[in-house]
Amino acid sequence: MSIDRRRFVNAALTAATGALVPVRYLSAQPAGNGAIPGEIAARSGSGRSVTLTASAVKDFRASLRGELLWAGESGYDSARQLWNGSFDRHPALIARCAGTADVIRAVQFARSHGLLTAVRGGGHSFSGQSECDGGLVVDLSPMKGIRVDPVRRQAAAQPGVLLGELDWETQAFGLATTLGTIPNTGIAGLTLGGGLGRLARKYGLACDNLRSADVVTADGRLLHASEQENPDLFWGLRGGGGNFGIVTRFDYLLHPVGPRVLAGDRIYTFRHARSVLTAVAELADHAPDEMYFDAYAIRAPNLALPGFAVGFEACYCGELREGERLLEPLKKLGKPLFDSLSAKTYLAAQGVGAKNPAYPAGRSYYTKSGFLVGVSTGLIDEIVRRSEDAPRAVRALDFWQGLGGAAGRVKPDATAFWNRQANYSLDLEAAWDGRSRNAVNVKAARALWSELEPFTRGYYTNLESGTDEQRLRTTYGDNYPRLVQLKDKYDPTNFFRLNANIKPASV
Repeated sequence: MSIDRRRFVNAALTAATGALVPVRYLSAQPAGNGAIPGEIAARSGSGRSVTLTASAVKDFRASLRGELLWAGESGYDSARQLWNGSFDRHPALIARCAGTADVIRAVQFARSHGLLTAVRGGGHSFSGQSECDGGLVVDLSPMKGIRVDPVRRQAAAQPGVLLGELDWETQAFGLATTLGTIPNTGIAGLTLGGGLGRLARKYGLACDNLRSADVVTADGRLLHASEQENPDLFWGLRGGGGNFGIVTRFDYLLHPVGPRVLAGDRIYTFRHARSVLTAVAELADHAPDEMYFDAYAIRAPNLALPGFAVGFEACYCGELREGERLLEPLKKLGKPLFDSLSAKTYLAAQGVGAKNPAYPAGRSYYTKSGFLVGVSTGLIDEIVRRSEDAPRAVRALDFWQGLGGAAGRVKPDATAFWNRQANYSLDLEAAWDGRSRNAVNVKAARALWSELEPFTRGYYTNLESGTDEQRLRTTYGDNYPRLVQLKDKYDPTNFFRLNANIKPASV
């Protein structure tokens, strides 16, 4: 049965390369209209200065169907902005790719000139590594094609697609795949780093639901990766981040979700902190796969509270009455200050279309994370203690069930994502306006995290840069040597280095 294309905003066709091409990009696009400077100063991957001649830039621009931008060119400043306002980086060039051919040409140009190269998908980068100073940004955000096959329960999507956009298309058929929890997150980085979300305990991580991918490797080849083709590369893509290439097409398995789920938050005054966190942890430890919990201490200025409040979010994707029965024990916690826990669409649970997003673009953000097998009394005591005197920039300390259940039943060596024994992620979230206090706020957040980190082992690479190699090795555990072998095979010069970087043996 064919797909009814009339139901899709982002209808797509299959190009000769096999990659999805959004309809609106089928005609030629302007590739930058301004005069090319005599030369452009750039930076190599090793940090040395590189000079790009006007003729080289002109030839590169002419080879692209999308835009090529540089400082002073119309659209450059908006194109270089990230969701995380902490970063204010100025790349030498931004190649806004219209399709796979543009990605291949951008990689070839960057290699031929030795340029530092960043890859941008949705631009939702906590670490800021999807932009760079002085290098080339391969910007995939214009690549928005989505195709849903409701009969086979599969979806194909390009790397510029955001979480909320893919949810919107798949939910038209009552289907979904595990994605993250913030709708303006790009699916590309999310999936490659593992992809924890509200459906992970029922259906596995985002990377567990990846069925195949098209990948542009560091030498400019386009490869198809699946269990049958290039299976070693496919293994590494599922949790190994952007270390092995640029994915230009993701093929996902979909599952029935909805039409409604039981979801929302309950928030209490902080004097109930220990009882709320303890009760949620106890219930979460024995919850069925359909249940997701996120328990938190959080600043709640919208509730007119001077300091922290405490609360939890739940999402139950099974039969609604059963979800209500499972949550019944939490009513003993008393009357909450805020309660949005109710039956709603899965899109509403994901925050798709929310007028006041929880994580607005442009603010400065900083996070730390670590995996937990369980939540101990000692950890709860520490969360309560640290929340009481937390720096102003710290907005939340939470433990959430993006793992466990079906995600935990995958063998650690089945994909690059190794931490299958974990059931929770412990997170510290900091946010503030402007960049003037970046250094002060980051230092304060790190100091607080140092008291919580001993409870954890490994961390979620999508939330941090991965500059601490020993911590990265702990995250990948027994899979790390195999990942180095893959890096040696597919990227021996460490061309793709702006990520939670797995260095090749030769570097």
